[in-house]
Amino acid sequence: MRRSKAVSALSLVAGSALLLSACGGGGDNGGDPNTGSSADVKSMATGKAQEGDTFKLAEAESFDQAIVGIDEGYSAYNNKTPDTHSSYNNYVLTAVLAAPFVLDGNNKVLLNTDVMESVTVTSQDPQVVEWKIKPGVQWSDGGTWDCDDFYLGWLSHSGKAESFTSASTTGYDLVDQAVCKDDLTFENTFSEPYLDYKGMYMDQMLMPAHVLEEQTGIADITALKPGGDADALAKAGEFWNTQWKGFKPDIMPGSAAYRITAFDENSKTVTLEKNPNWIGAKGGPNKVIVKPFPDTKAMATALQNGEIDVMASTQPDATAASTLKNLASQGVVYGSAEQLTFEHLDLNFNRLFADDAARKAFFAVVNREEIVNKLLKPVQEDAQPLNSIVFFNGEPGFQDNYSDKVNKGAEEAAKILEEGGWTKGPDGIYAKDGQRFSVQISHNQNARRSQTVEIIQAQATRAGMEILDDTDPNFLKGRVDKGDYDIALFGWSAQPFKAEQRAIYITGGNQNWQGLSDPRIDEAFNKAVSATDEDAARQHYQAADKAIADNYATLPLFQTPSMWAFRGIDRVYMQSYNGALWNVGEWERTS
Repeated sequence: MRRSKAVSALSLVAGSALLLSACGGGGDNGGDPNTGSSADVKSMATGKAQEGDTFKLAEAESFDQAIVGIDEGYSAYNNKTPDTHSSYNNYVLTAVLAAPFVLDGNNKVLLNTDVMESVTVTSQDPQVVEWKIKPGVQWSDGGTWDCDDFYLGWLSHSGKAESFTSASTTGYDLVDQAVCKDDLTFENTFSEPYLDYKGMYMDQMLMPAHVLEEQTGIADITALKPGGDADALAKAGEFWNTQWKGFKPDIMPGSAAYRITAFDENSKTVTLEKNPNWIGAKGGPNKVIVKPFPDTKAMATALQNGEIDVMASTQPDATAASTLKNLASQGVVYGSAEQLTFEHLDLNFNRLFADDAARKAFFAVVNREEIVNKLLKPVQEDAQPLNSIVFFNGEPGFQDNYSDKVNKGAEEAAKILEEGGWTKGPDGIYAKDGQRFSVQISHNQNARRSQTVEIIQAQATRAGMEILDDTDPNFLKGRVDKGDYDIALFGWSAQPFKAEQRAIYITGGNQNWQGLSDPRIDEAFNKAVSATDEDAARQHYQAADKAIADNYATLPLFQTPSMWAFRGIDRVYMQSYNGALWNVGEWERTS
Protein backbone atom coordinates (compact mmCIF):
# COMPACT_ATOMS: atom_id res chain seq x y z
CA MET A 1 0.00 0.00 0.00
CA ARG A 2 1.44 3.47 -0.68
CA ARG A 3 0.08 6.86 2.18
CA SER A 4 0.14 9.53 -0.44
CA LYS A 5 0.64 4.90 2.64
CA ALA A 6 0.45 3.95 -2.26
CA VAL A 7 -1.54 1.38 -0.26
CA SER A 8 -0.91 -1.69 -2.15
CA ALA A 9 -2.48 -0.17 -0.37
CA LEU A 10 0.89 1.91 -1.43
CA SER A 11 -0.35 3.08 0.25
CA LEU A 12 -3.80 6.62 1.87
CA VAL A 13 0.08 9.99 2.55
CA ALA A 14 1.68 17.28 5.52
CA GLY A 15 5.30 17.48 4.82
CA SER A 16 5.36 13.86 3.73
CA ALA A 17 3.94 12.05 0.80
CA LEU A 18 0.80 9.97 0.71
CA LEU A 19 1.46 6.28 0.92
CA LEU A 20 0.75 3.71 -1.81
CA SER A 21 -1.96 1.27 -0.13
CA ALA A 22 -16.86 -6.01 8.86
CA CYS A 23 -19.90 -7.61 8.17
CA GLY A 24 -23.09 -5.64 8.42
CA GLY A 25 -25.78 -5.98 10.98
CA GLY A 26 -23.38 -5.81 13.91
CA GLY A 27 -22.55 -8.35 16.50
CA ASP A 28 -24.60 -9.47 19.47
CA ASN A 29 -21.80 -8.77 21.95
CA GLY A 30 -21.39 -5.02 21.94
CA GLY A 31 -19.54 -4.74 18.66
CA ASP A 32 -19.94 -1.93 16.15
CA PRO A 33 -23.22 -2.33 14.20
CA ASN A 34 -21.62 -1.27 10.90
CA THR A 35 -18.26 -3.04 11.05
CA GLY A 36 -19.20 -6.24 12.84
CA SER A 37 -16.34 -5.79 15.32
CA SER A 38 -16.52 -8.54 17.92
CA ALA A 39 -15.57 -6.22 20.82
CA ASP A 40 -15.48 -2.55 21.71
CA VAL A 41 -12.32 -1.98 19.67
CA LYS A 42 -12.91 1.76 19.59
CA SER A 43 -11.87 1.91 23.24
CA MET A 44 -8.48 0.55 22.14
CA ALA A 45 -7.80 3.44 19.76
CA THR A 46 -5.91 5.52 22.31
CA GLY A 47 -2.57 4.91 24.01
CA LYS A 48 -2.67 3.76 27.61
CA ALA A 49 -0.72 6.81 28.84
CA GLN A 50 -2.09 9.27 26.30
CA GLU A 51 -3.26 12.57 27.81
CA GLY A 52 -4.79 15.52 25.99
CA ASP A 53 -2.59 16.30 23.00
CA THR A 54 0.44 14.32 24.19
CA PHE A 55 1.57 10.72 23.82
CA LYS A 56 4.11 8.49 25.49
CA LEU A 57 4.39 4.73 25.70
CA ALA A 58 2.82 3.43 28.88
CA GLU A 59 4.61 1.16 31.33
CA ALA A 60 3.67 -2.44 30.60
CA GLU A 61 4.80 -5.96 31.44
CA SER A 62 7.29 -7.44 28.99
CA PHE A 63 6.70 -10.79 27.30
CA ASP A 64 8.59 -13.02 24.92
CA GLN A 65 7.32 -12.29 21.42
CA ALA A 66 4.41 -11.41 19.18
CA ILE A 67 4.01 -12.58 15.58
CA VAL A 68 2.13 -10.14 13.37
CA GLY A 69 0.71 -10.69 9.89
CA ILE A 70 0.39 -7.90 7.32
CA ASP A 71 -0.55 -7.95 3.63
CA GLU A 72 2.84 -7.22 2.07
CA GLY A 73 6.40 -7.40 3.23
CA TYR A 74 8.89 -4.80 4.40
CA SER A 75 11.37 -3.68 1.73
CA ALA A 76 13.20 -0.52 2.81
CA TYR A 77 14.47 1.33 5.89
CA ASN A 78 14.23 4.65 4.06
CA ASN A 79 10.57 4.74 3.04
CA LYS A 80 10.80 8.20 1.49
CA THR A 81 12.18 7.53 -1.98
CA PRO A 82 9.60 7.20 -4.78
CA ASP A 83 10.46 3.54 -5.39
CA THR A 84 10.11 2.47 -1.74
CA HIS A 85 7.25 4.59 -0.40
CA SER A 86 4.79 2.01 0.93
CA SER A 87 2.38 1.59 3.78
CA TYR A 88 3.87 -1.79 4.56
CA ASN A 89 7.23 -0.24 5.33
CA ASN A 90 5.39 2.24 7.55
CA TYR A 91 3.74 -0.62 9.42
CA VAL A 92 7.18 -1.88 10.47
CA LEU A 93 9.08 1.40 10.81
CA THR A 94 6.49 3.04 13.08
CA ALA A 95 8.03 0.98 15.91
CA VAL A 96 11.62 1.62 14.75
CA LEU A 97 11.96 5.30 13.80
CA ALA A 98 10.89 8.00 16.26
CA ALA A 99 8.96 11.09 15.18
CA PRO A 100 7.99 14.37 16.88
CA PHE A 101 4.28 13.61 16.58
CA VAL A 102 2.29 10.37 16.80
CA LEU A 103 -1.15 9.50 15.41
CA ASP A 104 -3.48 7.48 17.63
CA GLY A 105 -6.23 5.21 16.36
CA ASN A 106 -8.57 8.20 16.04
CA ASN A 107 -6.00 9.94 13.79
CA LYS A 108 -5.45 12.54 16.50
CA VAL A 109 -2.09 14.31 16.20
CA LEU A 110 -0.18 13.98 19.48
CA LEU A 111 3.17 15.40 20.59
CA ASN A 112 5.49 12.46 21.22
CA THR A 113 6.79 13.32 24.69
CA ASP A 114 9.03 10.25 24.77
CA VAL A 115 11.37 12.15 22.44
CA MET A 116 10.19 15.78 22.30
CA GLU A 117 10.00 18.67 24.75
CA SER A 118 7.90 20.87 22.46
CA VAL A 119 7.06 22.00 18.94
CA THR A 120 6.25 25.69 18.91
CA VAL A 121 5.38 28.44 16.45
CA THR A 122 7.67 31.20 17.70
CA SER A 123 6.76 33.75 15.01
CA GLN A 124 3.75 34.22 12.73
CA ASP A 125 5.29 36.61 10.18
CA PRO A 126 7.44 35.10 8.95
CA GLN A 127 6.28 31.74 10.26
CA VAL A 128 9.00 30.21 12.40
CA VAL A 129 8.62 26.78 13.99
CA GLU A 130 10.93 25.39 16.67
CA TRP A 131 11.35 21.67 17.39
CA LYS A 132 12.79 21.13 20.89
CA ILE A 133 14.20 17.61 21.34
CA LYS A 134 14.19 15.81 24.67
CA PRO A 135 17.70 15.21 26.12
CA GLY A 136 18.96 11.65 26.18
CA VAL A 137 17.25 10.18 23.10
CA GLN A 138 19.60 7.72 21.40
CA TRP A 139 19.79 5.49 18.38
CA SER A 140 20.20 1.78 19.11
CA ASP A 141 23.86 1.99 17.95
CA GLY A 142 24.62 4.65 20.56
CA GLY A 143 24.37 7.67 18.29
CA THR A 144 22.43 10.69 19.55
CA TRP A 145 18.99 11.38 18.06
CA ASP A 146 19.30 15.12 17.67
CA CYS A 147 19.08 18.19 15.48
CA ASP A 148 21.35 16.70 12.81
CA ASP A 149 18.69 14.09 12.03
CA PHE A 150 16.06 16.80 11.60
CA TYR A 151 18.39 18.80 9.37
CA LEU A 152 18.99 15.76 7.15
CA GLY A 153 15.22 15.28 7.03
CA TRP A 154 14.80 18.82 5.72
CA LEU A 155 17.74 18.69 3.30
CA SER A 156 16.55 15.42 1.73
CA HIS A 157 12.97 16.66 1.28
CA SER A 158 13.50 20.34 0.49
CA GLY A 159 13.69 19.95 -3.29
CA LYS A 160 16.58 22.43 -3.12
CA ALA A 161 19.29 19.76 -3.12
CA GLU A 162 18.79 17.96 -6.43
CA SER A 163 20.92 14.97 -5.46
CA PHE A 164 18.15 13.76 -3.12
CA THR A 165 15.14 12.06 -4.72
CA SER A 166 12.31 12.20 -2.19
CA ALA A 167 8.71 11.11 -2.62
CA SER A 168 7.44 14.58 -1.67
CA THR A 169 8.79 18.05 -0.93
CA THR A 170 5.52 19.55 0.31
CA GLY A 171 6.10 21.88 3.27
CA TYR A 172 9.85 21.42 3.26
CA ASP A 173 10.12 23.39 0.02
CA LEU A 174 8.65 26.41 1.85
CA VAL A 175 11.46 26.44 4.41
CA ASP A 176 13.92 29.24 3.60
CA GLN A 177 16.13 28.60 6.60
CA ALA A 178 16.68 25.34 8.48
CA VAL A 179 19.00 25.90 11.44
CA CYS A 180 20.29 23.86 14.36
CA LYS A 181 20.32 26.46 17.11
CA ASP A 182 21.95 23.84 19.31
CA ASP A 183 22.12 20.04 19.39
CA LEU A 184 18.53 19.75 20.64
CA THR A 185 16.85 22.75 18.97
CA PHE A 186 15.87 22.82 15.30
CA GLU A 187 14.28 25.90 13.74
CA ASN A 188 12.52 26.34 10.38
CA THR A 189 11.73 29.75 8.87
CA PHE A 190 9.04 29.57 6.17
CA SER A 191 8.74 31.71 3.05
CA GLU A 192 4.93 31.35 3.27
CA PRO A 193 2.56 30.25 6.03
CA TYR A 194 2.23 26.48 6.33
CA LEU A 195 -0.68 25.26 8.46
CA ASP A 196 0.32 21.59 8.33
CA TYR A 197 3.76 22.01 9.91
CA LYS A 198 2.93 19.32 12.50
CA GLY A 199 3.02 16.78 9.69
CA MET A 200 6.66 17.54 8.96
CA TYR A 201 9.35 15.13 10.16
CA MET A 202 6.67 12.52 10.86
CA ASP A 203 5.98 9.40 8.86
CA GLN A 204 9.21 7.61 9.83
CA MET A 205 11.37 10.01 7.83
CA LEU A 206 14.09 10.96 10.35
CA MET A 207 17.13 8.97 9.22
CA PRO A 208 20.38 8.62 11.25
CA ALA A 209 22.54 11.54 10.12
CA HIS A 210 25.53 10.16 12.01
CA VAL A 211 25.43 6.99 9.88
CA LEU A 212 25.32 8.98 6.64
CA GLU A 213 28.26 11.09 7.84
CA GLU A 214 30.31 8.02 8.75
CA GLN A 215 29.56 6.23 5.48
CA THR A 216 30.20 9.23 3.19
CA GLY A 217 33.01 10.99 5.02
CA ILE A 218 30.92 14.15 5.45
CA ALA A 219 32.09 15.79 8.67
CA ASP A 220 28.90 17.71 9.53
CA ILE A 221 25.63 17.32 7.67
CA THR A 222 24.40 20.68 8.97
CA ALA A 223 27.25 22.43 7.13
CA LEU A 224 25.94 21.01 3.85
CA LYS A 225 23.75 23.61 2.12
CA PRO A 226 21.70 23.42 -1.09
CA GLY A 227 23.82 24.88 -3.87
CA GLY A 228 26.96 24.34 -1.80
CA ASP A 229 29.63 21.64 -1.99
CA ALA A 230 28.51 19.70 -5.08
CA ASP A 231 30.68 16.67 -4.37
CA ALA A 232 29.49 16.32 -0.79
CA LEU A 233 25.85 16.81 -1.82
CA ALA A 234 26.21 14.12 -4.47
CA LYS A 235 27.69 11.68 -1.93
CA ALA A 236 24.96 12.42 0.61
CA GLY A 237 22.19 12.13 -1.96
CA GLU A 238 23.50 8.89 -3.44
CA PHE A 239 23.73 7.29 0.00
CA TRP A 240 20.29 8.53 1.07
CA ASN A 241 18.67 7.44 -2.20
CA THR A 242 20.17 3.98 -2.53
CA GLN A 243 21.77 2.54 0.61
CA TRP A 244 18.90 2.36 3.08
CA LYS A 245 16.98 -0.37 1.26
CA GLY A 246 16.37 -3.88 2.56
CA PHE A 247 18.26 -4.43 5.81
CA LYS A 248 21.92 -3.80 6.64
CA PRO A 249 22.36 -4.01 10.42
CA ASP A 250 25.43 -1.78 10.63
CA ILE A 251 23.73 1.23 9.01
CA MET A 252 20.07 0.84 10.06
CA PRO A 253 19.68 1.53 13.80
CA GLY A 254 16.42 2.19 15.61
CA SER A 255 15.50 5.45 17.36
CA ALA A 256 12.12 4.35 18.74
CA ALA A 257 11.30 1.49 21.11
CA TYR A 258 12.48 -1.20 18.66
CA ARG A 259 15.19 -1.86 16.09
CA ILE A 260 15.33 -4.27 13.15
CA THR A 261 17.54 -7.27 13.89
CA ALA A 262 16.79 -9.62 10.99
CA PHE A 263 15.22 -9.60 7.53
CA ASP A 264 14.58 -12.60 5.30
CA GLU A 265 14.88 -11.34 1.73
CA ASN A 266 12.97 -14.33 0.36
CA SER A 267 9.99 -14.46 2.72
CA LYS A 268 10.09 -10.69 3.45
CA THR A 269 9.77 -11.54 7.15
CA VAL A 270 11.30 -8.92 9.42
CA THR A 271 12.27 -9.27 13.08
CA LEU A 272 12.24 -6.41 15.60
CA GLU A 273 13.83 -6.42 19.03
CA LYS A 274 13.93 -3.74 21.69
CA ASN A 275 16.19 -0.73 21.27
CA PRO A 276 18.63 -1.12 24.19
CA ASN A 277 19.02 2.66 24.37
CA TRP A 278 15.31 3.52 24.28
CA ILE A 279 14.55 6.34 26.69
CA GLY A 280 10.87 5.54 27.19
CA ALA A 281 8.89 2.67 28.72
CA LYS A 282 10.44 -0.72 28.06
CA GLY A 283 7.48 -3.11 28.13
CA GLY A 284 5.67 -5.02 25.41
CA PRO A 285 7.01 -7.96 23.43
CA ASN A 286 10.78 -8.44 23.53
CA LYS A 287 10.64 -9.61 19.92
CA VAL A 288 8.17 -8.81 17.13
CA ILE A 289 8.13 -10.93 13.98
CA VAL A 290 6.26 -9.37 11.06
CA LYS A 291 5.24 -11.77 8.28
CA PRO A 292 3.53 -10.94 4.96
CA PHE A 293 0.38 -12.73 3.80
CA PRO A 294 -0.75 -11.49 0.35
CA ASP A 295 -3.94 -13.58 0.75
CA THR A 296 -6.12 -12.13 3.54
CA LYS A 297 -7.96 -15.44 3.92
CA ALA A 298 -4.64 -17.20 4.50
CA MET A 299 -3.75 -14.58 7.12
CA ALA A 300 -7.03 -15.23 8.94
CA THR A 301 -6.37 -18.97 8.84
CA ALA A 302 -2.90 -18.41 10.28
CA LEU A 303 -4.43 -16.57 13.24
CA GLN A 304 -7.05 -19.28 13.64
CA ASN A 305 -4.31 -21.93 13.75
CA GLY A 306 -2.17 -19.99 16.23
CA GLU A 307 0.63 -19.31 13.74
CA ILE A 308 0.37 -15.58 14.37
CA ASP A 309 -0.91 -13.51 17.29
CA VAL A 310 -2.11 -10.46 15.35
CA MET A 311 -3.38 -10.00 11.80
CA ALA A 312 -3.60 -6.48 10.42
CA SER A 313 -4.97 -6.14 6.89
CA THR A 314 -5.75 -3.16 4.70
CA GLN A 315 -7.39 -5.54 2.22
CA PRO A 316 -10.91 -6.29 3.51
CA ASP A 317 -12.16 -9.74 2.59
CA ALA A 318 -15.65 -11.05 3.31
CA THR A 319 -14.59 -14.68 3.80
CA ALA A 320 -11.76 -13.74 6.14
CA ALA A 321 -14.05 -11.44 8.14
CA SER A 322 -16.60 -14.23 8.58
CA THR A 323 -13.88 -16.64 9.73
CA LEU A 324 -12.53 -14.18 12.30
CA LYS A 325 -15.88 -13.16 13.73
CA ASN A 326 -16.69 -16.82 14.36
CA LEU A 327 -13.58 -17.22 16.53
CA ALA A 328 -14.76 -15.07 19.44
CA SER A 329 -15.28 -18.17 21.59
CA GLN A 330 -11.60 -18.98 21.05
CA GLY A 331 -10.54 -15.59 22.40
CA VAL A 332 -10.09 -13.86 19.05
CA VAL A 333 -11.03 -10.17 18.97
CA TYR A 334 -12.02 -8.87 15.52
CA GLY A 335 -12.11 -5.22 14.52
CA SER A 336 -12.78 -3.11 11.48
CA ALA A 337 -12.73 0.65 10.96
CA GLU A 338 -12.69 3.14 8.14
CA GLN A 339 -9.17 4.18 7.26
CA LEU A 340 -7.83 7.39 5.79
CA THR A 341 -7.20 5.26 2.74
CA PHE A 342 -8.96 5.22 -0.59
CA GLU A 343 -8.90 2.77 -3.47
CA HIS A 344 -8.79 4.39 -6.90
CA LEU A 345 -8.01 4.07 -10.59
CA ASP A 346 -5.35 6.39 -12.08
CA LEU A 347 -5.51 6.91 -15.85
CA ASN A 348 -2.19 7.47 -17.63
CA PHE A 349 -2.25 10.67 -19.71
CA ASN A 350 0.87 9.55 -21.61
CA ARG A 351 -0.88 6.61 -23.27
CA LEU A 352 -4.35 5.94 -24.67
CA PHE A 353 -5.97 8.11 -22.01
CA ALA A 354 -4.37 11.21 -23.44
CA ASP A 355 -7.65 11.15 -25.37
CA ASP A 356 -10.35 13.09 -23.51
CA ALA A 357 -13.24 10.99 -24.87
CA ALA A 358 -11.50 7.77 -23.82
CA ARG A 359 -11.26 8.97 -20.22
CA LYS A 360 -14.86 10.16 -20.11
CA ALA A 361 -16.17 6.94 -21.66
CA PHE A 362 -14.23 4.79 -19.20
CA PHE A 363 -15.63 6.73 -16.27
CA ALA A 364 -19.13 6.45 -17.72
CA VAL A 365 -19.00 2.67 -18.00
CA VAL A 366 -17.75 1.92 -14.47
CA ASN A 367 -20.47 1.03 -11.97
CA ARG A 368 -18.82 1.49 -8.57
CA GLU A 369 -21.95 0.45 -6.67
CA GLU A 370 -21.58 -3.07 -8.06
CA ILE A 371 -17.98 -3.17 -6.84
CA VAL A 372 -18.87 -1.90 -3.36
CA ASN A 373 -21.93 -4.12 -2.99
CA LYS A 374 -20.07 -7.29 -3.95
CA LEU A 375 -16.70 -6.72 -2.34
CA LEU A 376 -17.10 -4.36 0.63
CA LYS A 377 -20.56 -4.55 2.16
CA PRO A 378 -20.03 -8.06 3.55
CA VAL A 379 -17.23 -6.48 5.59
CA GLN A 380 -18.73 -3.04 6.29
CA GLU A 381 -22.47 -2.72 5.86
CA ASP A 382 -22.55 1.05 5.30
CA ALA A 383 -19.71 1.10 2.73
CA GLN A 384 -20.36 3.38 -0.24
CA PRO A 385 -18.46 4.78 -3.25
CA LEU A 386 -16.15 7.71 -2.57
CA ASN A 387 -16.92 10.86 -4.55
CA SER A 388 -13.91 13.01 -3.77
CA ILE A 389 -10.14 12.70 -4.06
CA VAL A 390 -9.12 15.28 -1.45
CA PHE A 391 -11.87 14.75 1.14
CA PHE A 392 -13.35 11.65 2.73
CA ASN A 393 -17.09 11.06 3.05
CA GLY A 394 -18.61 13.33 5.69
CA GLU A 395 -15.45 15.35 6.19
CA PRO A 396 -15.74 19.18 6.29
CA GLY A 397 -15.24 20.38 2.73
CA PHE A 398 -16.52 17.20 1.10
CA GLN A 399 -18.36 17.72 -2.19
CA ASP A 400 -19.62 15.05 -4.58
CA ASN A 401 -17.57 15.52 -7.76
CA TYR A 402 -18.01 12.08 -9.32
CA SER A 403 -21.58 10.74 -9.17
CA ASP A 404 -22.49 12.63 -12.35
CA LYS A 405 -19.53 11.17 -14.26
CA VAL A 406 -19.91 7.43 -13.65
CA ASN A 407 -22.36 4.56 -14.11
CA LYS A 408 -24.03 5.97 -17.22
CA GLY A 409 -24.24 2.59 -18.92
CA ALA A 410 -22.67 0.97 -21.97
CA GLU A 411 -24.76 2.85 -24.51
CA GLU A 412 -23.80 6.26 -23.15
CA ALA A 413 -20.13 5.27 -22.95
CA ALA A 414 -20.21 4.11 -26.59
CA LYS A 415 -21.88 7.36 -27.61
CA ILE A 416 -19.10 9.37 -25.91
CA LEU A 417 -16.50 7.39 -27.83
CA GLU A 418 -18.23 7.81 -31.18
CA GLU A 419 -18.63 11.55 -30.67
CA GLY A 420 -14.90 11.62 -29.90
CA GLY A 421 -13.97 9.99 -33.20
CA TRP A 422 -13.77 6.35 -32.11
CA THR A 423 -15.19 3.67 -34.41
CA LYS A 424 -16.23 0.15 -33.46
CA GLY A 425 -14.19 -2.51 -35.24
CA PRO A 426 -15.30 -5.92 -36.51
CA ASP A 427 -14.18 -7.45 -33.22
CA GLY A 428 -16.60 -5.21 -31.32
CA ILE A 429 -13.81 -3.07 -29.85
CA TYR A 430 -13.60 0.66 -30.55
CA ALA A 431 -10.51 2.09 -32.23
CA LYS A 432 -9.17 5.52 -33.20
CA ASP A 433 -6.20 6.41 -35.39
CA GLY A 434 -5.24 2.76 -35.57
CA GLN A 435 -5.27 2.25 -31.80
CA ARG A 436 -7.75 -0.23 -30.29
CA PHE A 437 -9.38 0.61 -26.98
CA SER A 438 -7.45 -2.16 -25.26
CA VAL A 439 -5.92 -1.26 -21.91
CA GLN A 440 -4.58 -3.03 -18.86
CA ILE A 441 -5.55 -2.41 -15.27
CA SER A 442 -2.31 -2.96 -13.35
CA HIS A 443 -2.20 -3.84 -9.65
CA ASN A 444 -0.26 -5.85 -7.11
CA GLN A 445 -1.15 -9.43 -6.24
CA ASN A 446 -4.38 -8.98 -4.36
CA ALA A 447 -7.58 -11.02 -4.58
CA ARG A 448 -9.96 -8.09 -4.07
CA ARG A 449 -8.25 -6.06 -6.77
CA SER A 450 -8.45 -8.98 -9.19
CA GLN A 451 -12.17 -9.20 -8.43
CA THR A 452 -12.49 -5.44 -9.01
CA VAL A 453 -10.92 -5.85 -12.45
CA GLU A 454 -13.27 -8.73 -13.28
CA ILE A 455 -16.29 -6.56 -12.52
CA ILE A 456 -14.99 -3.66 -14.62
CA GLN A 457 -14.08 -6.01 -17.48
CA ALA A 458 -17.68 -7.18 -17.76
CA GLN A 459 -18.99 -3.61 -17.61
CA ALA A 460 -16.54 -2.32 -20.22
CA THR A 461 -16.93 -5.17 -22.70
CA ARG A 462 -20.54 -4.19 -23.26
CA ALA A 463 -19.33 -0.73 -24.31
CA GLY A 464 -16.70 -1.94 -26.76
CA MET A 465 -13.67 -1.55 -24.49
CA GLU A 466 -11.18 -4.33 -23.89
CA ILE A 467 -9.86 -4.39 -20.33
CA LEU A 468 -7.00 -6.74 -19.46
CA ASP A 469 -5.89 -7.76 -15.95
CA ASP A 470 -2.21 -7.02 -15.32
CA THR A 471 -1.41 -8.60 -11.96
CA ASP A 472 2.19 -7.97 -10.89
CA PRO A 473 3.41 -8.65 -7.33
CA ASN A 474 6.04 -5.94 -7.86
CA PHE A 475 3.74 -3.32 -9.39
CA LEU A 476 3.99 -1.06 -6.35
CA LYS A 477 7.75 -1.63 -6.03
CA GLY A 478 9.22 -0.08 -9.14
CA ARG A 479 6.52 0.16 -11.81
CA VAL A 480 3.82 2.50 -10.56
CA ASP A 481 6.31 5.28 -9.79
CA LYS A 482 7.68 4.97 -13.34
CA GLY A 483 4.23 5.50 -14.87
CA ASP A 484 4.39 1.99 -16.32
CA TYR A 485 0.65 1.36 -16.69
CA ASP A 486 -2.50 2.26 -18.63
CA ILE A 487 -4.69 2.23 -15.52
CA ALA A 488 -3.22 1.83 -12.04
CA LEU A 489 -5.39 0.26 -9.33
CA PHE A 490 -4.05 0.89 -5.84
CA GLY A 491 -4.74 2.86 -2.68
CA TRP A 492 -3.45 6.08 -1.20
CA SER A 493 -3.11 6.22 2.57
CA ALA A 494 -3.08 9.67 4.13
CA GLN A 495 -2.23 11.32 7.39
CA PRO A 496 -4.84 13.83 8.60
CA PHE A 497 -3.17 16.61 6.60
CA LYS A 498 -4.37 17.75 3.18
CA ALA A 499 -1.10 19.30 2.01
CA GLU A 500 0.36 15.91 1.16
CA GLN A 501 -2.12 15.54 -1.75
CA ARG A 502 -0.31 18.28 -3.64
CA ALA A 503 2.65 16.13 -4.74
CA ILE A 504 0.31 13.64 -6.43
CA TYR A 505 -1.63 16.00 -8.69
CA ILE A 506 0.37 19.15 -9.45
CA THR A 507 2.33 19.39 -12.68
CA GLY A 508 5.65 17.61 -12.19
CA GLY A 509 4.77 16.54 -8.64
CA ASN A 510 7.01 13.89 -7.10
CA GLN A 511 4.15 11.39 -7.01
CA ASN A 512 2.33 12.56 -10.14
CA TRP A 513 3.08 9.39 -12.08
CA GLN A 514 0.10 9.62 -14.46
CA GLY A 515 1.27 12.78 -16.26
CA LEU A 516 -1.65 14.98 -15.18
CA SER A 517 -1.07 18.70 -15.82
CA ASP A 518 -3.59 21.49 -15.27
CA PRO A 519 -2.74 25.05 -14.14
CA ARG A 520 -6.04 25.18 -12.23
CA ILE A 521 -4.94 22.24 -10.08
CA ASP A 522 -1.48 23.71 -9.52
CA GLU A 523 -2.84 27.12 -8.51
CA ALA A 524 -5.51 25.69 -6.19
CA PHE A 525 -3.09 23.40 -4.33
CA ASN A 526 -0.42 26.08 -4.04
CA LYS A 527 -2.92 28.53 -2.56
CA ALA A 528 -4.30 25.87 -0.22
CA VAL A 529 -0.90 24.84 1.12
CA SER A 530 0.13 28.43 1.86
CA ALA A 531 -3.25 29.62 3.19
CA THR A 532 -3.23 31.37 6.56
CA ASP A 533 -6.50 29.95 7.92
CA GLU A 534 -8.36 26.66 7.66
CA ASP A 535 -11.46 28.06 5.91
CA ALA A 536 -9.45 29.60 3.09
CA ALA A 537 -7.37 26.44 2.74
CA ARG A 538 -10.51 24.31 2.56
CA GLN A 539 -11.95 26.39 -0.28
CA HIS A 540 -8.76 26.02 -2.32
CA TYR A 541 -8.64 22.28 -1.66
CA GLN A 542 -12.23 22.07 -2.89
CA ALA A 543 -11.22 23.88 -6.08
CA ALA A 544 -8.33 21.45 -6.61
CA ASP A 545 -10.63 18.51 -5.97
CA LYS A 546 -13.12 19.70 -8.59
CA ALA A 547 -10.40 20.42 -11.17
CA ILE A 548 -9.01 16.88 -10.78
CA ALA A 549 -12.49 15.46 -11.32
CA ASP A 550 -13.08 17.67 -14.36
CA ASN A 551 -9.94 16.17 -15.94
CA TYR A 552 -11.35 12.63 -15.56
CA ALA A 553 -7.91 11.75 -14.26
CA THR A 554 -8.48 9.59 -11.20
CA LEU A 555 -11.61 7.61 -10.37
CA PRO A 556 -12.05 7.10 -6.61
CA LEU A 557 -13.71 3.79 -5.81
CA PHE A 558 -14.22 3.66 -2.05
CA GLN A 559 -12.75 4.47 1.34
CA THR A 560 -11.05 1.25 2.40
CA PRO A 561 -11.94 -0.25 5.78
CA SER A 562 -9.21 -2.04 7.69
CA MET A 563 -9.75 -5.38 9.35
CA TRP A 564 -7.63 -6.80 12.10
CA ALA A 565 -7.83 -9.47 14.77
CA PHE A 566 -5.74 -10.66 17.69
CA ARG A 567 -5.58 -13.22 20.45
CA GLY A 568 -3.60 -13.42 23.68
CA ILE A 569 -2.83 -9.67 23.77
CA ASP A 570 -4.80 -7.14 25.78
CA ARG A 571 -5.50 -4.45 23.16
CA VAL A 572 -4.56 -3.87 19.54
CA TYR A 573 -5.89 -1.14 17.27
CA MET A 574 -4.95 -0.84 13.61
CA GLN A 575 -4.03 2.80 13.12
CA SER A 576 -5.17 4.05 9.72
CA TYR A 577 -1.76 5.21 8.53
CA ASN A 578 0.81 3.37 10.65
CA GLY A 579 -0.85 0.00 11.18
CA ALA A 580 -1.00 -2.07 14.34
CA LEU A 581 2.50 -1.50 15.76
CA TRP A 582 2.12 2.22 16.55
CA ASN A 583 1.91 1.36 20.30
CA VAL A 584 3.36 -2.17 20.34
CA GLY A 585 5.60 -1.20 23.26
CA GLU A 586 2.60 -1.17 25.58
CA TRP A 587 0.97 -4.44 24.50
CA GLU A 588 0.60 -6.99 27.30
CA ARG A 589 0.13 -10.74 27.12
CA THR A 590 -3.21 -12.05 28.41
CA SER A 591 -2.73 -15.74 27.72
